[in-house]
Amino acid sequence: MRQTFSHKEKTWQLLQLLFPVLVTQIGLYAMNFADVAMSGHASAQDLAGVAIGSNIWVPVFTGLGGILLALTPVVSHHLGAKRPEQIPYSVMQAVYLAILIAFAILFIGSFALPNILATMQLEENVRNIAYHYLIALSLGIIPLFIYHVLRCFIDALGQTKITMFITLIALPVNVMFNYLLIFGKFGFPALGGVGAGYATAITYWFCLVVVLFVTTKCRPFSHYGLFRSFPPLSIVTWKELLKIGLPIGFAIFFETSIFAAVTLLMSQFNTVTIAAHQSAINFASLLYMIPLSVSMALTIAVGFEAGAKRYVDAKQYTILGISIAVSTAVITSLVLYVFRGEIAALYTKDGAVWELTKQFLLYAIFFQFSDAVAAPIQGALRGYKDVNAAFLAALLAYWGIGLPVGYVLANYTAAEAFGYWIGLITGLAAGAVFLSFRLLRVQKKQHNKQKAEEAC
Repeated sequence: MRQTFSHKEKTWQLLQLLFPVLVTQIGLYAMNFADVAMSGHASAQDLAGVAIGSNIWVPVFTGLGGILLALTPVVSHHLGAKRPEQIPYSVMQAVYLAILIAFAILFIGSFALPNILATMQLEENVRNIAYHYLIALSLGIIPLFIYHVLRCFIDALGQTKITMFITLIALPVNVMFNYLLIFGKFGFPALGGVGAGYATAITYWFCLVVVLFVTTKCRPFSHYGLFRSFPPLSIVTWKELLKIGLPIGFAIFFETSIFAAVTLLMSQFNTVTIAAHQSAINFASLLYMIPLSVSMALTIAVGFEAGAKRYVDAKQYTILGISIAVSTAVITSLVLYVFRGEIAALYTKDGAVWELTKQFLLYAIFFQFSDAVAAPIQGALRGYKDVNAAFLAALLAYWGIGLPVGYVLANYTAAEAFGYWIGLITGLAAGAVFLSFRLLRVQKKQHNKQKAEEAC
């Protein structure tokens, strides 16, 4: 990151951050896409089982992994304030925290997972696939969380191209092992959807090995001396990370878990409905990688400027990021409308699932504009280290408004399964409105603070 002095320079620097982050996010989500889509070509039961397993795992990882995202604004502020010597210590403390979180997931999951699946109205085969998919995937949880920390470190330095390249070489590894283990090719056992779990775990280990090599052997990362020494645990540093990270993690958890909760509630419908819903939500989530990437790029840019107390520049980056996200939302909406049949065909050959997926994709169009506003604002607020508002917005908008509206429409009107999607749309829109007002308030406060400092 470097200081910029014009709109053109800011646009170019934000795009330089954004494009690699976008490719990285699409690549990471493409792994989940490959799990679901390739499992769907094994059978509808495998698709439904992996869908259930994925919708249990994704909010757990994104929520608890979101805690570790606190490292990005922490490192960005150190850079903006010209305190690079403090970065390695913060990173190592985040690594310790990541390992602790990973062990906690494994311990709690070993007791909770059977009970969670037992409460769901699933076909026995679908339940078994979901359970063993998650058991297989759990073999890669520890390396995934360590990789997540090191990725935050790399991105915060503005070197987002590095994580992009790691993801690009990891994706074919994931697809290859999916092919081998789902369908039983070249002497490997045909494990169906469960094979996707093993393939994902192998990919997580691969990512960790690569990122360890990069951060310890390649400049500028090796300059920071990560893993050359192991400082003792610091409760003070953990408190700093958790003060920022817990609200981020809870906000992400409440946002992603609402989609998981809807999928779990969909278990009251038949396997065709579950499979179609998951196919549509999977592609809609893939499109969400665009505003999410804008959000992550804004956290880096705004954090850098806020750390240097250049609040006008931070505001300009925020406006620029929202404009990019809204513009792309127009394009993705048109893609969904025009090519919904072709998109549905990527997930299934089953005629009933295909037809229902097309209908769900029409509702996904309405997600695009709320996400294009809410996600970039969340990223900007994290750059300001203002994280509590996003947490409250997610809790109230998604769980206080979206889920109740969806439940009523799905169970007490003719909308049925589509009612949950209407509820999601309502919650996303409410969250976008709330966050917009919060951003305006934070920026006004920062503007007044800068004016006061200049007056002195």
